[in-house]
Amino acid sequence: MTNSSFPRTVGRAGLAASAAAFLAFGLAAPAAADPVETYEGSVRGQYVGNAENGTSVKVGGENTRTSLFNLELEDGTVLTTYCIDFRTRIISDAWYREDKWENYPGKGDFAEPGKVHWILQNSYPALSAEELGAAAGVEGLSAEDALGGTQAAIWHFSNDMALDGDNNAAVTGVYEYLIGEAKDLPQTSEPDAALSITPGTASGTAGETVGEFTVETNAAEIPVVLDAPGGVTLVDIETGESVETVESGDTVGFAVPAGTAAGEASFSLETTATVATGRLFKGESDEPTQTLITAQGGQTTVSASASATWEEGGETTPPTDEPSEPSEEPSEPEAPAPSPSDEPSETPSAPADDSNQPTLPVTGGALAGLVAAGIAALGAGGGAIYLSRKRKAASTEGLEG
Repeated sequence: MTNSSFPRTVGRAGLAASAAAFLAFGLAAPAAADPVETYEGSVRGQYVGNAENGTSVKVGGENTRTSLFNLELEDGTVLTTYCIDFRTRIISDAWYREDKWENYPGKGDFAEPGKVHWILQNSYPALSAEELGAAAGVEGLSAEDALGGTQAAIWHFSNDMALDGDNNAAVTGVYEYLIGEAKDLPQTSEPDAALSITPGTASGTAGETVGEFTVETNAAEIPVVLDAPGGVTLVDIETGESVETVESGDTVGFAVPAGTAAGEASFSLETTATVATGRLFKGESDEPTQTLITAQGGQTTVSASASATWEEGGETTPPTDEPSEPSEEPSEPEAPAPSPSDEPSETPSAPADDSNQPTLPVTGGALAGLVAAGIAALGAGGGAIYLSRKRKAASTEGLEG
C-alpha cells in the first residue's frame, strides 16, 4: 500500500490556503482615490493674433520681438495682453482660461507679480506713449518703443531677464524708469476674478451638507440657478440658510436630507463682470503656450457652475432570522474530554450546529487570522488522515501474516 495520499492531501491543503490568502489580500486592497478638480475658472479666451507690435529688444543676448496679444473671449470681447513667460512660445489659436497668480505654470518664475501689476497700471497702454515718455523723461517716445520698453520691464520681474546694453535709448529709458519705480504691491493687490467657483466638484453622503464651494467675483449679487432633486437646497455654509443669490466670498453647499436616494445636483451663475488689468490667463491644452496677463481689461458676460454627487446615507441591514449580536463577550466553551482510545476515528464527527450563532463581518486582521487558522486546521487534518491510514495498513499486514 502506498503513502501517496498524504502528499496529495498536503498539496491540496496548501493550494486551498494559498487561494484563501490571495483572496484575503485582494479583499483588503483599498480603492484608488479619484482626482478632484480644485479650481473652476469661468472666463475663456482664444489667442487670435497680435494687437500691435513693438520694437524688438535685446534680452539675455537674444533679439526678441515684442507684441501686445489679442485674447478674444467667448462672448466676443477682446482683451489686450502681455507675455509673462519669456521662455515659452505662444501657440497659434491657443485657448486660455482666467486663473490665479499662484497657478502660474511658466518655465520662468513669476517672482514678483506685485511689481508686474504696478507696471501694467503705470505704463503703455494704460498710459499713452506721450504720457509714459513724460514720466520716464524720454522725449518723442513712439508707441513701438513704449511697448518694447514695457515688455522688457515685465520680463525683468516675471522671468528675471535683464535688458542688454545695446538697445536704443528710448527703449532703455522706459525700461530703466519702470524697473526703478516699480513698487512691490502686496499679493492682495491681485484683481478679483470676473467669476469663479472653487472647487468645481464635490461628493458626500445624504444627511449632510455636500460640498464647500467658494464664489469669487467682482460683480454684485448674482442669481443662483439650481438644478437639484426635490428637497435638496443650496445653503450658506456658515448660517445653513438657503440662498438664491451669492456675492464674492460666499461659501455654499448642497443640503441633502437624510434618506435621499443617491444622486447629483448643480448650480450655475451668470453675470456681467469686468476682467481687470493684471488678470492671468494660462493655456488650457497640455501643449505649453505662453502665459498671458491682461494689459487692458474689459466687461464681459461670464458664467460658472459647480456640481456635487452623494451616496444614500444610513445603510440598512436586510432582516434575517439570525439573532442580533450579543452585547457581551461569549464565555469560553469548556474543552471536550479526551477520548479514551488513542485510535483516531476514520469518520469525522459531525460539526456542531452553529446556525443560530451570530456572525460578524470579516475584514483586515480578522480575515488574516482566519486564513492562518484554516491553514493550521488543514495541516492537522492531513496529519490525522495520514496516521490513521498508516495504522490501518499496519493492522492489515499483521492479519495477513
